[in-house]
Formats: sequence, C-alpha cells, structure tokens
Amino acid sequence: MAEQVVHVPDPTDFAADAHIERPHQGGPPMMVVEDLARFFDVSRPWLQRTLAREPRRILRAVDGIAFDIPKGTTLSLVGESGCGKSTVARLVVGLYPPTRGRVLFDGQDLAKARSDSTQRRRMQMIFQDPYASLNPRWRVRDIIAEPIRAFGLIQGAAAQRDRVAQLLTQVGLSPLDGEKFPHEFSGGQRQRISIARALSSNPEFLVCDEPTSALDVSVQAQILNLMKTLQRDLGLTYLFISHNLSVVRQISDRIGVMYLGRIAELAPAETLFVTPRHPYTRALMEAIPDLDMTGRQRIPVGGEVPSPISPPPGCAFHPRCPLANDRCRAEVPKLVPARATPGAIVACHAVEEGRDAG
Repeated sequence: MAEQVVHVPDPTDFAADAHIERPHQGGPPMMVVEDLARFFDVSRPWLQRTLAREPRRILRAVDGIAFDIPKGTTLSLVGESGCGKSTVARLVVGLYPPTRGRVLFDGQDLAKARSDSTQRRRMQMIFQDPYASLNPRWRVRDIIAEPIRAFGLIQGAAAQRDRVAQLLTQVGLSPLDGEKFPHEFSGGQRQRISIARALSSNPEFLVCDEPTSALDVSVQAQILNLMKTLQRDLGLTYLFISHNLSVVRQISDRIGVMYLGRIAELAPAETLFVTPRHPYTRALMEAIPDLDMTGRQRIPVGGEVPSPISPPPGCAFHPRCPLANDRCRAEVPKLVPARATPGAIVACHAVEEGRDAG
C-alpha cells in the first residue's frame, strides 16, 4: 500500500538547543533524572551456582546517569546496541523500577506518580516495531480509543469516534482508516497509528524508543517531520532513543551519547556534530557515510563493546580509546563541562587534561 505524504516543515529549519548547564529553554524541566541505575541479576539458579561455586552475575544495564529535559524540547540518546538506551526509556516511563536514583516527572517522583492516573496519562510511549505494538485483532478505531476509555477522558461512543477521527487526520491518515485492521497498512502508516494512539490521552511527554528504525529511509523522514510538527503544535516534550546519528540530528535539541550504561557526552545537537569532544563520539561520527566524497581519511573505532556484566575498570571505553592512559584505566571519569565547547559536558580524562587536541 502506498505511503501517504503529509505536508510538513523543512527539516533544515529545525534549530539546535543547549544543555543542562544553561538556563532552560522552553520553561522548567519536564523530566529530571538523578543518578539513575538499573541492574539485572542474570545468575544461574542457586543450586547450579552453588555446585559450580560461581558468584552472582549482575548486568549493569544503566549505571548512574543524570539529565533533564526542558518542556517543549527533545533530548536524544544514541549509542551502539547494548549501551542501555532502551532500558533508560523503560525506566523513565516506569516499566522498570530503578535499582538506584530517581526520576522526577514535572517535579513529582515517578514512583509516586505511577499510582496517579492523571500523571500517568501525561506520558506515553511510541515503540520501535509498528508491526508488534498494535493488536492485530482490533480495528484501528478501537486501538486509538483504548487510552480514551481507560482514562475516562471522553464519554459517549459518538464523541469517542469523533476524537479518533480527529487523531487520524492529525497524523496524516483518513478517518475511514479507523475501520481497518493493522495488517492493511504499510509500516509507516502503522507507526502513524501508534503515534495517534499515544496522543489519544492528551500527553505532554513522549518516550520514543527508536520509532523509525524499522522503516524505509524516505518514510523515516516523513515520520520525523510529523513528530516535529506535533511537537510545535501541541507543545510536546520528547525523549528520543536512536542509534542513527542522522536521525537524531534532525529532531534533537540536545544529544546524549551513551556507552555501556553511562553518558559519555551530552551537548546541543549542532555543537555535538560540529565539535564532538569525547573519543567515542568522534568514532561514531567517523561511521557516518561521507556523502560529499571529500576523501578524508577515516579512523574507525576498533575492538568490541565490553560486557556490561564485567565492565573494565576505570573508563569503560579505555580498551578501545586511542587516548587512554593509566588514569583512564583506573579512574572512572565524571561528567564535567568541556573547555572551549559551551553547553557540552563530557566524561573523559583526555578532554579534561587537554590531550584530545587534534
């Protein structure tokens, strides 16, 4: 089925924002994350461990991160697979309880907000796979109307149908599409349905867990432009999860680069692309295709991502870092403001000592 095209603003009009150290743009923070960590016990059963004399095996999926998201802005988290991005998304919406730290949503601890239906309806999630996130047995109208019924937002079948038709139109589909089943739509159209379902509870904060990774490139651009339009019109705040740097550059105000459960660098979007400071961020930039064919020599990052069950001591990136020294191998770096790069904070001893020049 052909993908419907919606008129949206040019992505080149999207402006970059600044980070945590500056005054908040767009008002006070909607989301504040403080020393957030999530560990999983992946040990074998007790009897097997006892017979084999094995210790417990703890997977450190997220190991102490902190950020905030001002209202009306987008913070994106990027990194290689297994760095903890999706775990952060689930922690933020309360699907996982944190092992350590806390999440504040509009000033209220998320652990308390989970029992408040008014607070819960203010945040929604858009999932990665539009084929698996929609119930194949339900018609689209019922999928979109479910949050409306669950939170008791609109009474009466006719009023609910009108609201569903409005949401379908808002995401670039026809109100008549509400009578169809999910299998009758293309991937991009299914993701539009997922967005309409997320908007049906009138949320203010959306967690987008790689919402474009399962789509074709041309369809990705349409979905991203739709999300920017909705953010502008509805004043939405986004936490955007992705591994595609070109995607996050288009939609983000700020970008956080994650590595093995920690944030390595956090900076305004354009600042990160123009002057990346952390060696891992630079390595990710080297992986972006050179469309201008400048012929510039590239130095891709070597080695493998360490196991989060037994991470290396000191800086987790030091086994793959060309700038690593003895301090990097022994001491965990802290996020500090990067010199000569306003708005950026970096967790790197080489940047702190000025060894990253050139």
